[in-house]
Amino acid sequence: MLATENEILEFIPQRSPVVMIDKLIYCDHEKIISGLKIEPGNIFFTDDFFSESGLVENIAQTAAAGVGYVCKMENKNVSVGFIASIKDLKIFKLPEVGDEIVTEVMVTNQVMQVSIIKGTVTCNGTILAECEMRIFVKPD
Repeated sequence: MLATENEILEFIPQRSPVVMIDKLIYCDHEKIISGLKIEPGNIFFTDDFFSESGLVENIAQTAAAGVGYVCKMENKNVSVGFIASIKDLKIFKLPEVGDEIVTEVMVTNQVMQVSIIKGTVTCNGTILAECEMRIFVKPD
């Protein structure tokens, strides 16, 4: 485990109640894995399920945590990123209260300040959601 709930705030710009990852499990320059336990007080929790928007935000924050972690390890300022586009979003199932989701982000390409990533969210080995994102990283 690279970071837990309170430590994760060093790597992402989001703050409560919009933090959608509570642990950083793995990180290198190409792959980031995070975890999140779905709690009933989560702002993306409605109608007994964690919403589609929450899953998308979770993927984006996983990517952000990876960039933040690498920046910290290289003694650089943590960069801020913005979702530029989402492509091929597929939602297969929504998680419920108490579920622990694991999100894997693979950096597939980097063009100047734009990272192209593929994100996959799973729960107990079942794929819940996947998409490709283009994330613009604001230069320092």
